[in-house]
Amino acid sequence: MAKETSQDIIETAHAMADAARGAILPHFRAAGGLAAENKEVARFDPVTVADRAAEQAMRAVLADRRPDDAILGEEYGLKDGTSGLTWVLDPIDGTRGFMSGTPTWGVLIAVGGADGPDFGMIDQPYTGERFWGGFGTATSTGPLGQRPLATRATATLDEAILFTTFPEVGTPDEGAAFRAVADRVKLVRYGMDCYAYALIAAGQIDLVIEAGLHAYDIQAPIAVIEAAGGIVTDWHGNPVHAGGRALAAANPEIHRAALDILAPLVAE
Repeated sequence: MAKETSQDIIETAHAMADAARGAILPHFRAAGGLAAENKEVARFDPVTVADRAAEQAMRAVLADRRPDDAILGEEYGLKDGTSGLTWVLDPIDGTRGFMSGTPTWGVLIAVGGADGPDFGMIDQPYTGERFWGGFGTATSTGPLGQRPLATRATATLDEAILFTTFPEVGTPDEGAAFRAVADRVKLVRYGMDCYAYALIAAGQIDLVIEAGLHAYDIQAPIAVIEAAGGIVTDWHGNPVHAGGRALAAANPEIHRAALDILAPLVAE
């Protein structure tokens, strides 16, 4: 990809994240709480006015700056394009946390082709933190200023910190596989949504294991983590940019240690 194109993509992603912040923050920790619709019958999968407003704001930036690119968003689906690039958007990853007032949700932005993302961004509007990676950069900004992103070198599970969002982790078999890894690590924490992936890139934790993901849940974390030195695959070591079961790891050694436990316990 030409340097000028990659620079325009980076600048566009920042403009989209800025637009999403402006759309979301007026609704966060609103007095009396925030009403939500449930998108599913079997479980509570909420969507709020903030989700929709943020995706609309990001799509408006793309319509102005890069109208030939395709868009895949959680709330408004697929818009076809002609450039060969697709922006994959989750306006609020972690709407349950957003509704609960926790600052662990985030805006996910990724862009790439059929083989996965070339660039990604994880933005946390309330804390003012932004993590991005791709095209030779892995960087964050926040209350402590701008810093490079770099993953940790933890090589053994007994020293690892593991995160996931939901304790049940998908199906009973998937949950059992997760617990087989969790039983081997130093520390397990729950409920962080996309913020956990940002913590891998920032060198704070070692593993995130999740199941039942969509492309818009995982493409931005893939780009950010891999730019910072980590690795993200499915539970058998295959590409996961289309969604499914994700294993995100700080480095190949800790990835292999987790994969050796997960892979034999679930079918591909």
